[in-house]
Amino acid sequence: MLLIFIRMNKDLERVIEIPEGVEVVVSGKEFIVKGNGKELKKSFDLGKIGVEIKDGKVVLNAKGATKREAKMMGTVEAHLKNMIKGLGEDFVYELEICNVHFPMNVKIEGGDVVVKSFLGETTVRKAKILENVKVDIAGIKISVSSHDIEAAGQTAANLEKATRLTGRDRRIFQDGIFITAKPGRVI
Repeated sequence: MLLIFIRMNKDLERVIEIPEGVEVVVSGKEFIVKGNGKELKKSFDLGKIGVEIKDGKVVLNAKGATKREAKMMGTVEAHLKNMIKGLGEDFVYELEICNVHFPMNVKIEGGDVVVKSFLGETTVRKAKILENVKVDIAGIKISVSSHDIEAAGQTAANLEKATRLTGRDRRIFQDGIFITAKPGRVI
């Protein structure tokens, strides 16, 4: 009995609408999205995926696409949609400063958020604020916003990571800075 396996390759196409006031430019592997005085750039390794802009739409297509190309098309589509959405409104991450015994002193100094007296430590902990990201501290609430979702998310992660504990029981040592809301959902 002879079994023959045939690859199930398909011709795939994904279409992304470009709203009015937004300009998308593709040069090689780089996508540039401009609008409302803002600009975002992102590079992708497209492989065999073709990209063309026509009639106010970005069309991604691949002839005989494998699973890899199908996944890559979905990734590029999601990134482009986030880039276009970011030009219209900022992505906002909400964080909260939690301390049980030792009050933390959290403030912005230059391009960093500085955390002093974390669990009574004398060392200063710092979290980097990425470019084009706005951080506001109001009491125990921290708001991180940017038109670039990746920069906003990384800055929020830097804040959370700055107060990360290792080697201690998290049920007892519950101090830190924690993300409480991401764009589109509350945690």
